Amino acid sequence: MNIVLLNPQQTSSDVWTISEPRQLQHLRQHLEIQVGDRLKVGIREGQRYLTEIMQIEPHAVKVKPVQQEAVPAKLPVTLIVAMPRPKVLRRLIMDSVTLGVEKIILLHSYRVDKSYWQSPFLQQLDDYVTLGLEQAGDTVAPKIEIYKRFKPFVEDVLPGMITAEQPAWVAHPYAAHPMPQQIQHPCTLIIGPEGGFIPYEVDLLIKNGAQAVTLGDRIIRTETVIAYALGRLFSA
Repeated sequence: MNIVLLNPQQTSSDVWTISEPRQLQHLRQHLEIQVGDRLKVGIREGQRYLTEIMQIEPHAVKVKPVQQEAVPAKLPVTLIVAMPRPKVLRRLIMDSVTLGVEKIILLHSYRVDKSYWQSPFLQQLDDYVTLGLEQAGDTVAPKIEIYKRFKPFVEDVLPGMITAEQPAWVAHPYAAHPMPQQIQHPCTLIIGPEGGFIPYEVDLLIKNGAQAVTLGDRIIRTETVIAYALGRLFSA
């Protein structure tokens, strides 16, 4: 945890109160905080500050802001990913948020088990987003959308997301063209399930404006390919 995230309601006075048990445990066990220490605190969907610890109580820590800091910039990317296995979903959301993805869309596809949509992990997405923001020192959560029907999304929603200035690329190991590198514009990145999109789905994506691109001959796990592809696209 590289920043403590607070809700705006917790910062309505000059002195702010940290009272969430998970955050308090981390501050005490890992940071071994003392009165007078400096602590990075962010307001959810707002600014980030360097604060001074004013008081440590059994069930709360009081801090006072002393300096405003810059919030890390987002990557101008919409990530569309076929719904992964529940345990992978947790890591995928946390890592995508940490990397700075601006928008995440979870999508059904042929090789996505329908039971994945019944997972309780879907009800905990905001918890994973919070962990990702705290890791990155960010305060602004990405927008997350869910589409449980592949064809209606690809035909009705996806075309409206694609422009000449914002292309959409579907990562496909058997595509003829390599994924671009070091781009300077927004884009949409589409990642299939662990078994890959079936040919019909790839064809439908291409028909509706996406471009199939490859990262090479190796078949890469979903949570790995996201970090790999984003690094390739947006590395300086």
